[in-house]
Amino acid sequence: MKLRMEMPGFLYGFYERKLQRSLDPERIPRHIGVMVDGNRRWARQFNAPTSQGHQAGADKIHEFLGWCQELGIKVVTLYMLSTDNMSRSGEELDLLMGIIANTLDRLDEDAEISVHAMGAPELLPDYLAARLNRLTARTPAREKLHVNVAVGYGGRREIVDAVRELLHDAVDRGTDIGKLADDLSVDDISRFLYTRGQPDPDLVIRTSGEQRLSGFLMWQSAYSEFYFCEALWPAFRKVDFLRALRDYAGRQRRYGS
Repeated sequence: MKLRMEMPGFLYGFYERKLQRSLDPERIPRHIGVMVDGNRRWARQFNAPTSQGHQAGADKIHEFLGWCQELGIKVVTLYMLSTDNMSRSGEELDLLMGIIANTLDRLDEDAEISVHAMGAPELLPDYLAARLNRLTARTPAREKLHVNVAVGYGGRREIVDAVRELLHDAVDRGTDIGKLADDLSVDDISRFLYTRGQPDPDLVIRTSGEQRLSGFLMWQSAYSEFYFCEALWPAFRKVDFLRALRDYAGRQRRYGS
């Protein structure tokens, strides 16, 4: 009986190691976007409070970033809180903001991670906005992983903000707006996105079985590969991640054709 109980864990570990060995290092994505979806549904499965689901999701983030560091992934963008989520109840939002703040503190403890904030800081409590500003200003001595934290983020708002900043920049430089309109290019707008200077995501993963972007990296994901996983985010395993990477490696990227 004891042997039967241990076998699944043994087989799981064996399969995980086999999957990881099968991955071609040359086919590992540089930048992965992750929609960490399913925390509330995971909590409901256990008749647990919503806050417990959010905390389990936060714990999974740190585990996931460890996998990324191990596999040599350079950039991760985490969709943690959208502008649409801001309409949730005040009690849930207060608990969620506190969990996000604690998550940022844990990221601050890793000297090999740099953090970049994406979103509208004016929508956030002052203490959370201050943490994001402090983390963004910190420069690690040796960066192993760059993490974009999308909190209070909306994809349409990002594009509007980019265009607004582009226009203000043109006015400040004395550029004729008519000429700007005539000469406007994709690169002009990309220079003012929240992720300016970073590679676009090669792979976007969404957990919980939902198959939509929900406004996540709408501009940057134009040529990304997408992987939708049935697992709820707190239950997302390393094997699930390795399967996503294997699936990505097997695709022929056509960049729009």
